[in-house]
Amino acid sequence: MSRYLLTAAVLIAASASLPSYASPLTSQETRWLRAAAPVLEYSKSIDLPVDIIVQPRAPAGAVPLAMGFDKGRCKLVLSMRGNPEAEQVLANVPADKQALLIEAMAAHELAHCWRYAQGEWHLLPAGFVENGDQTSHDPELLAAAKAMRDTRREEGFADLVALAWIQRTQPGEYARVHDWLRGVRATVAVPGSGHDTRAWVKLAGKGSQFESRLSPFEAADALWREGLLH
Repeated sequence: MSRYLLTAAVLIAASASLPSYASPLTSQETRWLRAAAPVLEYSKSIDLPVDIIVQPRAPAGAVPLAMGFDKGRCKLVLSMRGNPEAEQVLANVPADKQALLIEAMAAHELAHCWRYAQGEWHLLPAGFVENGDQTSHDPELLAAAKAMRDTRREEGFADLVALAWIQRTQPGEYARVHDWLRGVRATVAVPGSGHDTRAWVKLAGKGSQFESRLSPFEAADALWREGLLH
């Protein structure tokens, strides 16, 4: 995810207990944060530097939940106020299952923070080399293509972490979350774009592929590397 301008936002210390904030939360924001609470508690237990940002007004085209980075800290950004598309990703999802998917989305965003905190953001793992299309002589096009590949790799890793999280915490719901994520990527992501993670989601068809003794990040790593080979 890209960096965010945070000066106009309300900065909140990450907490699953939802204490009093500098600016009152809407019922929608409270619902999303409560659903994300297990992921936020986990981030605290492993000392990831996560703050929560509530945008006083969502920028045009903003997604409801995203991760940004600023001064060595991760910023989980909620952009819901004035955002008519805020819950489009949950369209047609039964109300009693929406919290499950919000939790998975929060785990996806936490994966971005983990990569950033590890100093591995946009880096390939050891033993892998960049093998992009170098046919253009336009340096701007080459840079844009590389940026898209970098984003796609990070999104693929984050999708796998989200699935590994669900397998770890709610294995009985794994198939539901996987089917939902597969549908989202198939209908929203442009083939070859930064959010085209279908190759990785396909590899994770069975939750048993994730080693339960590992952290969600470590459990996702093997499938992520396998997807990189394709």
